[in-house]
Amino acid sequence: MIKVGINGFGRIGRVALRAVLSKYLSRVKVVAINTSGSMDAQGWAHLLEYDSVYGHFNGKVQVEKGQGEEIGVLVVNHQRMPLLAQREPDKIPWKKYGVEVVVESTGVFRDRQSASAHFQGGAKKIIVAAPTKDVETFIMGVNEKDYRNNLIIDNASCTTNCVAPVTKVMMENFGVQKALLSTIHAYTADQELVDGSHQDLRRARSAAINIIPTSTGADETTVEVIPSLKGLFDGLSYRVPVVCGSVVDFCFVTTHRTSVEKVNQAFKKAAGLNYHGIIEVSDKPLVSTDIIGNPASAIVDLSLTQVIDGDLVKVVAWYDNEWAYSCRLIEEVIWISQH
Repeated sequence: MIKVGINGFGRIGRVALRAVLSKYLSRVKVVAINTSGSMDAQGWAHLLEYDSVYGHFNGKVQVEKGQGEEIGVLVVNHQRMPLLAQREPDKIPWKKYGVEVVVESTGVFRDRQSASAHFQGGAKKIIVAAPTKDVETFIMGVNEKDYRNNLIIDNASCTTNCVAPVTKVMMENFGVQKALLSTIHAYTADQELVDGSHQDLRRARSAAINIIPTSTGADETTVEVIPSLKGLFDGLSYRVPVVCGSVVDFCFVTTHRTSVEKVNQAFKKAAGLNYHGIIEVSDKPLVSTDIIGNPASAIVDLSLTQVIDGDLVKVVAWYDNEWAYSCRLIEEVIWISQH
């Protein structure tokens, strides 16, 4: 049983805990959670129990009185998880709770120096649940086998976890000369509900009523895990007024000539073999709400595949940008604990 501490109990922190409690309970035990301290324990318990995307939690959620610096103890189906409220990672007493792996999901400590502060509290390994600039990236289904006991890694972004495996399948089967992507992405907490201030003037505009073009780091991070694409891959993001459920529209120029049938067959084969659980395929007329709660990193929509003149290929892949990412995050916890 792997003992995990979660730092940051926002969207990804809470959804990751839901994933542990519903899918990975036989292998992972969350033994401590550090919150921002912006609410009391009852408030955090309420947000876990009632979720606007995933609904009411299927289990009993309670709060008990904590000891010492604990703001309370979250009790879910008789499993006790102390809640803390330390603002600095070096002050979180992970050793006290026997934490082996820390999931860093605040979105704040996104470089090696700041995330490494968890070691001072007793963490043995750290996974940053966000792309970073100076920490090695591992994507399940793509390069996790390259892991060599790194003490701190990152799991990239939800979009990269969709983009990288799809791109790798295209490279393995047809070769890729160059590629572009557009992710049509649910809005996130980084945006403004109504027009407000933001360094990105497009993200400063209301997320509730606008299609908002902005940058995505998924192209750069995919190149980190598939280095042969350097200089050949770029992309954009369009934030749209949906709360969850996103889709990537890829355009590949392939090395080898192909067809719609060959492309779709390659993804069907991948989904059943090496990318099982990472890639799924569907021939149904899906919309974004249909894939909410789907744990696959990428759901390739076979009916939307297009090929022009044998080498210009469009592939479309859906992804639940919260649930699927959180599932990969916990699977990566398991992977680095076993290797």
